[in-house]
Amino acid sequence: MQTFTRHDLSSLFRSFAARMVDERARLGVLDGEIGDADHGVAMAGGFEAAAKSLVETDNGSQTLGEGFSLAASALLNAVGATTGPLYASALLHVSAAFGDAREVPFERLPEIIVAMCEGIEERGHGKSGDKTMIDAWSPASHAVRLGLEKRMETLEILNYAAQKANEGATATRAMMATRGRAARLGPRSIGHLDPGAVSAAALIDALATWAAYAASKEDS
Repeated sequence: MQTFTRHDLSSLFRSFAARMVDERARLGVLDGEIGDADHGVAMAGGFEAAAKSLVETDNGSQTLGEGFSLAASALLNAVGATTGPLYASALLHVSAAFGDAREVPFERLPEIIVAMCEGIEERGHGKSGDKTMIDAWSPASHAVRLGLEKRMETLEILNYAAQKANEGATATRAMMATRGRAARLGPRSIGHLDPGAVSAAALIDALATWAAYAASKEDS
């Protein structure tokens, strides 16, 4: 049976960091339209810091819960504003879900999406339609729950969640921002994608892509 280990966690965060670096310029442009243009830099820097902390402590002694907590702390220290605390809370929720286990069944990977969404909702008190990252995380979380209910395969669930996250991010173009810096623009925020939702969708897609690669290695 394939498992998800502490070493896999380091690999996953390297993938997260690489994706945020790839998206950095685009996210900066999107944020420049309705914010202060620093979202791409913040996300890339935060996930690079988290990945670095995990790789440097990947000696086989940490539990998954400790690993996710370490990533949360590193990201929080690297990212200011609201993004850092929100993602730190998200990762701490995953830490609590995985606890003292050093490895879990691969089938539990979709739980990461649900736990991160819960952490963000708890910390930010946002809801779908506010034109925030929740507009990507919430539909992805619902997709996971539906996939588990229908007993879909793990990779199928993750791909479904990534699809719904992307649809949610795209839908923010038609929304008026009611929270955060973009809310100051009022109706002028309509017609622009929310950078937080776009980066969230990219992270969820990166998780699905990483899982597919990990599964292919196990099968080879």
